Amino acid sequence: MRERTKLIIVLAVFAACWHLPGGPRVTGPLQEGFELVRWYAREHVILCLVPALFIAGAISAFVSQGAVMKYLGHGAMKLVAYPVAATSGTILAVCSCTVLPLFASIHKRGAGLGPATAFLYSGPAINVLAVVLTARVLGLELGIARAVGAVLISVVIGLIMSAIYRKEEAQRAAAGPMVALPEDGGRALWQDGLYFASMVGLLVFANLSGPEGAAGPWATVLSLKWFLTAACGAALALIVALWFKREEMREWIDSTWFFAKQILPLLLVGVLVAGLLLGGPGEGRGGIIPAAWVERLVGGNSPWANLFASVAGALMYFATLTEVPILEGLLAAGMGKGPALALLLAGPALSLPNMLVIRSVIGTQKTAVYVGLVVVFSTLAGVGYGAIAR
Repeated sequence: MRERTKLIIVLAVFAACWHLPGGPRVTGPLQEGFELVRWYAREHVILCLVPALFIAGAISAFVSQGAVMKYLGHGAMKLVAYPVAATSGTILAVCSCTVLPLFASIHKRGAGLGPATAFLYSGPAINVLAVVLTARVLGLELGIARAVGAVLISVVIGLIMSAIYRKEEAQRAAAGPMVALPEDGGRALWQDGLYFASMVGLLVFANLSGPEGAAGPWATVLSLKWFLTAACGAALALIVALWFKREEMREWIDSTWFFAKQILPLLLVGVLVAGLLLGGPGEGRGGIIPAAWVERLVGGNSPWANLFASVAGALMYFATLTEVPILEGLLAAGMGKGPALALLLAGPALSLPNMLVIRSVIGTQKTAVYVGLVVVFSTLAGVGYGAIAR
C-alpha cells in the first residue's frame, strides 16, 4: 500500500472518530468506548499527540546517536543517565500515550533499556503542571509525595529493567548503531537547541491548563497561553525555513510518519477498549466495570485497596491533569490517602493504549515486566504513605 493511501486512511479514521455520536445519546459500555475515542480525537490528538510525534521524528532524524549514547546509552554513567531520564519529563505536560513516540524515538536512537523505561515512566508521572495541580487541589503533602515517589520509582524500575535484561542489552550494544547516523546539517548546537525548544514550547503551552478560578502568576500565564503557543509555532516555522534543507525536511517528515504508523492504530484500539471497560470521560462512567465498585474497593489504606488502586489506575486512561479532579471526587467518596497516591503513581504512567504501544517497541515480555513493576512499586508507595499520612 502506498504511503499516500495510508495517510488518507489515517485522516479518514481520525475524521470518523471526531464525528462519533456522543452526549446524551451515549448509553452502554460500547457507546462509552466510542465516546472516549471521540473525546480523545477532539481533545488530545491535534494539540498533544501530533506535536509529540513531530518531536519524536526530529529526535530520530537529527539528534546525534552519540549524544543519546553519552547520556542514556549502555555505557553511560548511571549517576548521569538515570537522573536525566527521571527528571527530563518535568517540562512536558504529557500523558501516558503522548510520551510513547518520545520513548520509541530515544530507544531507537540507542538509549539503554533502563534509562529509556525510567523516562517512559517519569514523563507523564512527574510533569510540573500535574504535581503543582495535585498539591493545590489535593494538598501539599500529597503533591510532594507524588513528585518524590515518581522520581524514585522511575529510577528503581529503570535499574531493575536494566539488571533483568543486562545480557540482551549487552548484545544490543555490541551490535552497534541500530540506525544510520544522520548527516551533519551544518547547524550550530544553539540552532538545534532553539529548534527543539520551539517544538517543546509549542507542546507545553498548547496544553497548559489549571483549576477553575486560578489566580496570581499562573492565571497570567494561562491568559497568554495561545499567544505563547503561536509564538513558538512562528519561531519553529522561521527556524525550519532559514536553517533546514529540503532533504532534511523530508527526513523529518518521514521519521514522524514512521512513528505515526506505529503508534496511532494501537492507540485507537486501546482507547476504545479502555472506554468499553471503564467508561468514557467525565462523570457517570458507564463501562463494564461500574465506577461504584472502584469507590468501594479503594476505601481505607489496606494493601488490597492500594493494589486495586494501582491496577485500576494502570488500566484507565488519564489525559494530562484529569487524574486530579477524578481523585478529588474519589477522596470525597471515602478513598484512602494511600490508594490515592498509588493511583497517582500508576494511573498517569500506564493505560491500555500505552501498554499496546510499548509492546510494539520492546516486546511482550519486557512490557509485562515493566507494567508489573509499576503496579508493585505504586502499591508499596501507597501502603507506606497511607501508614504515615493517617
